[in-house]
Amino acid sequence: MKIIAGIISTLILVTSLATNAAHHGDHKWGLSADESKVSYGSIKKGTVGETNYFKTISGSIDKNGKVEVEIDLKSIETNIGIRNERMLKHIFDIASPTATLTANVDIAQIKSLAVGDTTLIDTTGTLAILSNEIEIETTFFIARLGKDRFVAMSDEMIMLKTATLGVDAGIDILQELAKLSSITRVAPVNLRLVFEKK
Repeated sequence: MKIIAGIISTLILVTSLATNAAHHGDHKWGLSADESKVSYGSIKKGTVGETNYFKTISGSIDKNGKVEVEIDLKSIETNIGIRNERMLKHIFDIASPTATLTANVDIAQIKSLAVGDTTLIDTTGTLAILSNEIEIETTFFIARLGKDRFVAMSDEMIMLKTATLGVDAGIDILQELAKLSSITRVAPVNLRLVFEKK
């Protein structure tokens, strides 16, 4: 009887551990960096539009639906070498050049979607960048790509003022260096974030 009881106890323990592991895996999501993108736009001289983006981002969503996305500001890509250098020198020349976007989403609502279904989720978050914390309200367009994958995209452009970001002085320098009559002081930002179960 003791042997049988021991076997039963072992089976119960193994089953419990497996259930807990599956439960944890069902709630932890990691950012697929290769498929995700954080980009923003600017307009120079009133008519010249440009789109820039960051090559290195990472992130996750925990079991409670807390989203955290880290953006390596040093990975800025403007598609012009000298412009990249000037951005790094005059805009992002700081000791810890990482911006962090945090928000909360209803992860249960996302998991309830069938593959191929979409939904909209309103959320508020905080962008910590260049020693500033900026509150952001936005709507995410969510699409369930597969059992273990979904994409969250900003449903509308997020408008960020350069003064709020604390980069106006650097933009003044860039404008002078490039001999531009103007650079817009509001940047439209787009997010495409692909998450998959870890």
